[in-house]
Amino acid sequence: MTQLINIEMPLWEAIKDRRSVGRVKQDPVDISLIETLLEAANWAPSHHATEPWRLFVMTGGGRQALADAYADIAAEAAPNAVYEELQTLRRKAGDKAFRAPVVIAVAVSPSTAPNVNRMEEFAAAHSAVQNMLLTAHALGLGAIWRSGEPAYHPRMKQAFGLTESEAVVGLIYVGYPDMQQMSGKRKPVTDKTVWMTE
Repeated sequence: MTQLINIEMPLWEAIKDRRSVGRVKQDPVDISLIETLLEAANWAPSHHATEPWRLFVMTGGGRQALADAYADIAAEAAPNAVYEELQTLRRKAGDKAFRAPVVIAVAVSPSTAPNVNRMEEFAAAHSAVQNMLLTAHALGLGAIWRSGEPAYHPRMKQAFGLTESEAVVGLIYVGYPDMQQMSGKRKPVTDKTVWMTE
């Protein structure tokens, strides 16, 4: 493993200022930055220390496995398309895999130990994703967490060699931002909080 990157950004700044960045440059991302993202994911909390996340890093031609899965899923959803339409549909769906120079598929491999709750295993994998997103922002990278029906399709499991009990929880697209950072806003936390003191 190469040397991890030291992060200078204060935690609160990373939490408040992070935004999804859906448009990134195709410039290669240094492997030390990618490994720093992976290490951040690996330090997510998990009940019973199961560490159920699995990470698949796709760069260059490695993104073709994702493109093929996207294309097959799109074709399956259009059983009556004629040949030309089907080819266009497959190409457009497959192009999604190449929207960023790095795509990290995050999967959950739930423990089957009797005291482990499956829902908590998913929560741990989602926490790993959040760690990566915060770290990407702190490193000056743009990232977006993509999911949706294709991510949960059996064909996507096949693309990453997952078993029936495993699942993709997100596709994290990473690169150098190629868009203006959006400003964030939240409704007051007081609107969503109940204090129970007695």
